[in-house]
Amino acid sequence: MIKFLDLQKINSKYQQELQQECEDVIKSGWYVSGSYLEKFEISFSSYCNTQYCIGVANGLDALTLTLKSWKILGLLQDGDEVIVQANTYIATILAIIENNLVPILAQPDTCTYNLTIDNINAVKTDKTKCIIPVHLYGRISSMFDIALYAKTHSLLILEDCAQSHGASINGKVCGSFGDAGAFSFYPGKVLGALGDGGAVTTSDKELADTIRALSNYGSLRKYEHIYSGHNSRLDEIQAAMLSVKLRYLPEEIELRRYVAYRYLREIKNTLIDLPSVEAVESHVWHLFVIKTKFRDELQAYLLENSIQTLIHYPIPIHKQPTFIDRKWDSIDHKRVESLHDTILSIPISTVMTEDEIDKVIKCLNEFKHLIKRVIIDL
Repeated sequence: MIKFLDLQKINSKYQQELQQECEDVIKSGWYVSGSYLEKFEISFSSYCNTQYCIGVANGLDALTLTLKSWKILGLLQDGDEVIVQANTYIATILAIIENNLVPILAQPDTCTYNLTIDNINAVKTDKTKCIIPVHLYGRISSMFDIALYAKTHSLLILEDCAQSHGASINGKVCGSFGDAGAFSFYPGKVLGALGDGGAVTTSDKELADTIRALSNYGSLRKYEHIYSGHNSRLDEIQAAMLSVKLRYLPEEIELRRYVAYRYLREIKNTLIDLPSVEAVESHVWHLFVIKTKFRDELQAYLLENSIQTLIHYPIPIHKQPTFIDRKWDSIDHKRVESLHDTILSIPISTVMTEDEIDKVIKCLNEFKHLIKRVIIDL
């Protein structure tokens, strides 16, 4: 079986270093908010070319605490609208709703799956105060254009970088374009921990201080709580694990790109639409997502040939049971549903062998839609 993602194999490449770091943390006797977290925060902020990085418990908290901080700082208030693409993962929406803000779903671009200026402009109102561009599947959004648009209209930008660690445009890395960037270090991410984790990057000191306090029970000084905060901290062991893996991130990204470009060059089946990419640096290939009208049939065919696939995501936001009573008037439901009904993620990882890549390509090229013939006995 070609696994969709083999985390054990991925992390085994760095097992000795990971074990040594873990042992060092255990021996230190300090497990929360210590030197290993500080080291990672400094390294990751440098990697993203921002002034600050605040480690938090997960990617959802990175989004939620940033929006809450802007409310505390008076930049957002209850009822303000936040534009986000309709095909994002639910975490982006939950962070908005948790802060009593209003998510406005914009159409994604059908080629990049990301936000465009035209689609942002189509749903912007006088109540719009923030844009959350989600760099979906590992491809950075058109951030120079979005940043200029946001500046022109006095809008905040919170980049959702959960899938795009290291993606860049003209050397500028995601998480440094907006007012803040929210990252997830869930194990399956391009930069993944060995548990849960997240971070916010920013060059705004006031925002960084507020997020740091909120993540620590609303406190910057022990037993003095200036906000009604949360317990959302990236622990020492996960910070140590991430520091090890961050050193190898450029190499990991290149391995992902190698697989992706073999797929792009060698998959030639008119029943399958491949993703597009304009610049190598803009995509880190967290996922390789194809489109086909025969998605379910193709997925079953690949499984029969011992190739695992996943669907990101089978149920669009506006059809999730938890939002059944919410109105989403800003989008064309049929266009979004069509996208969710045709996408399929095929295996891509840093540990795929040439034989495995060959097999995936061969099977996709040999896939044929079987037309069921109905014989009517006259």
